[in-house]
Amino acid sequence: MEATTERVLRLLALLQRRPSWTAAELASELGVTDRSVRRDVERLRALGYPVHATAGVGGGYQLGAGTRLPPLLLDDEEATATAVSLRLAAGGTVAGAGEAALRALAKLDQVMPPRLRAEVRAVHGATETLVGPGVEIDAELLVTLARACRDAVRVRFRYTGRDGEARERTAEPVRMVTTGRRWYLMARDVDRDDWRTFRLDRMREVEATTWRFRPAEHPDPVAYVQRSVAEAPYRYLARVRLHARPEQVRELVPPQVGRVEDDGDGWCVLVAGGEDLDWLAVHVVRLGFDAEVLEPPELREAAARLARRLAAMAGTG
Repeated sequence: MEATTERVLRLLALLQRRPSWTAAELASELGVTDRSVRRDVERLRALGYPVHATAGVGGGYQLGAGTRLPPLLLDDEEATATAVSLRLAAGGTVAGAGEAALRALAKLDQVMPPRLRAEVRAVHGATETLVGPGVEIDAELLVTLARACRDAVRVRFRYTGRDGEARERTAEPVRMVTTGRRWYLMARDVDRDDWRTFRLDRMREVEATTWRFRPAEHPDPVAYVQRSVAEAPYRYLARVRLHARPEQVRELVPPQVGRVEDDGDGWCVLVAGGEDLDWLAVHVVRLGFDAEVLEPPELREAAARLARRLAAMAGTG
C-alpha cells in the first residue's frame, strides 16, 4: 500500500509538471505498466483530482480544473515561494486577502519542513514592503494566533496596557481583525471572564497552550473590535448627526476612528471617541457636512469656541 501511495503522489507531481502526458510516457516515468497508470489515475479522481483523458493518436492524460480545489503537491521552490507570498499578503492591504492568506499560511507552515521554514523566514526578513503608516507585526505571531483561533486552544502572553505595565494574560482567541494600520485579537480573557480586544503590537512572549476550549457564543469580531478601538479607550464619546449618506462618511472616516450609523432621509450618525473636544470639533467640521451635535453637550461648547476663532481669523468676528 505504501508503494502504491508513493507512486500515486509521483503521478500527481508529473501531471502538475506539464500540461499533457501519454499513458506510455507516464508508465515509463513510473516504471509500471499502462494498466497500472490507469488504476492510479482512477485513484486520483477518487481523491478529487480532475484528470482528463483524451483517446486517439496524440491523446493522453491532463490535470484540469474541477468543482473544488483538491490538496496541492508543491516542490521545495514552490512551497517557499507560496509561503513568502502568503506572509506578504497576510500583512498587506488587499481587501479580504489578509485573513484568507493567514489561514493558508498556518496550514502550510504546519507541514513545512524546518529547512524550508528557515528559508521562508530568511527571504521575508530580507524584504521590505512600501505600505502606509502602521505597526509592523511579526509573521510568526500571526501564524501562532491563527492556529490558536483555528484549533480553539488558549494562548498565554504578556500584554502591555495603556499604563505601560506588562501583565500576564490568558485568553481564548476567536478572531484577528486588521484595520489596515493595526492588528487586533478578539478573545475571551480567562481571568476576567469577559471579551477583550488586544493589540498585537503590545503582545509579547505569545505561546499557544494545549488547553482546548469550547467556542462560546460571541459578539461579531469586526463590530466588537471597531467599537473597542473607536470608542472605549477615550475620555469623550461623541455622537454627531451628519447630513450625508453613511457611505459618504465611511469614505472619509476610517473604521478605527469612528462608527457610522444610518439615520434615514439622507442623514447618518457618526460615533467617535477622543481625548480632546476641540480636536473632535475640528475633525467634524473638516468632513464638510451639515452637522448637529447629539452628545456630549461639551462638544457644542467646543464647536462654539472653534467658530469664534475661525471668525476672528477671517476678520469677521
